[in-house]
Amino acid sequence: MKRQLMAAFGVTALLVSVAGCGAGGTAAKGGPTTTDPKAVSGMVTVWLMNEAQGSWPELVQQVNDEFAAKYPNVDLKLSYQTWADKIAKLDAALKENNAPDVVELGNTETMKYILNGSLAPVEKSTFENSDTWIRGLVNTCTYQDKLFCVPYYAGARVGLYNSAMFQEATGSADFPRTEDELRAVLDKVQAKHKGEKNFSALYLPGPYWYAAMSYVAAYGGAIARFDSAGTWHGTLHDGKSQQGIEHFVELVKTYNHGDLTVNELNQAAVLGKQKAAVLYGNGWEVGTALAPVSGDPRLKDALKVVGMPGPNGKPLPSFIGGSDLAVTAKSQSAEAAKDWIRMFTSAKSEQILADKDTLPNNLTQLSPLKFKPATAAAANAVPDAWFTPLAPGWGAVEKQNVLVNMLNDILKGKSVDAATRDADAQIDQLINNPS
Repeated sequence: MKRQLMAAFGVTALLVSVAGCGAGGTAAKGGPTTTDPKAVSGMVTVWLMNEAQGSWPELVQQVNDEFAAKYPNVDLKLSYQTWADKIAKLDAALKENNAPDVVELGNTETMKYILNGSLAPVEKSTFENSDTWIRGLVNTCTYQDKLFCVPYYAGARVGLYNSAMFQEATGSADFPRTEDELRAVLDKVQAKHKGEKNFSALYLPGPYWYAAMSYVAAYGGAIARFDSAGTWHGTLHDGKSQQGIEHFVELVKTYNHGDLTVNELNQAAVLGKQKAAVLYGNGWEVGTALAPVSGDPRLKDALKVVGMPGPNGKPLPSFIGGSDLAVTAKSQSAEAAKDWIRMFTSAKSEQILADKDTLPNNLTQLSPLKFKPATAAAANAVPDAWFTPLAPGWGAVEKQNVLVNMLNDILKGKSVDAATRDADAQIDQLINNPS
């Protein structure tokens, strides 16, 4: 059968005991659709990422209490994971038939587990607000018209800037609406800080492929495309993609005066230490820039979040990030696990995220955030955001740093034409093979 993928443009363990706890995913007998929940017994194990523990613990508690009331004889074992080691732990647990019943996956991680059969299908219509779920998140959960996970929350990269630096250099704290206007301001900011070592008016790390691919998307290019024969192939060598890469590299060389080989992982600290006036990142990175150790709390009134202008007078297309929740295929407690996800992604639950300036999973609750200063930039970027290819081998492309190596090669002097041609050859070798 021809494989068809929906294309897109774009521990610390906390044990929550409902009725006692144990190890492993013992069966919750029956299910909410066929059995009185109060008669169901067993265990549901849940893996959430540590953002939930630090940023919305009241949501977790609310859902666990709701689940306990509905399933008084089911044990709920919840542990918090870190992004650095979650995949290795999950792969090992799946291999040992000891996987959690519910697992949170970053939206770039889902396709690997869908294609290798690790996730159970779910019925979209049984989840609240599913008719207005953000399309970019739905795509990351969909294969051959079946849904294998549930959107949890969304994210989009935006501009973060020091308005006090703008005021000092230009007499205005406002952020320009077009890239041409922004570059004029950046030139003035750079001149104002000319004597400061490693100061970057725009801190745009050289290997920052999410940013580079935003410029590719701005010109109508793409990392890869799915053709009529049912095969993915790299398209970075295409003219439009090359234009975007050239644009990104020119910005890096003009405005980044730090080490061009350093990635974006610590860019918020660069902003917080006032070694940059502007960066392109996630809205939550402002918190890191304001933290006492990594940044400076005194910048609270100066740091602002804005939409990032792109080429040709248009906004820069943003990468849509976020998380999804899935039930593993071999779960012995699948129905109760799906019910826990229903509770965790209900309108009531998603509103808690929205109230904390985290983008909810649906357009209905996202809409008010488009007009809130703290969230407007990201919320407005979501509907037109791009995403990585939903291809079976995309995980291998990322793991082998194909895009990072391509950008580093260009910054070392390799031509864009040669670097993109080589990157496409690597992508073609990897992208159609399940990783």
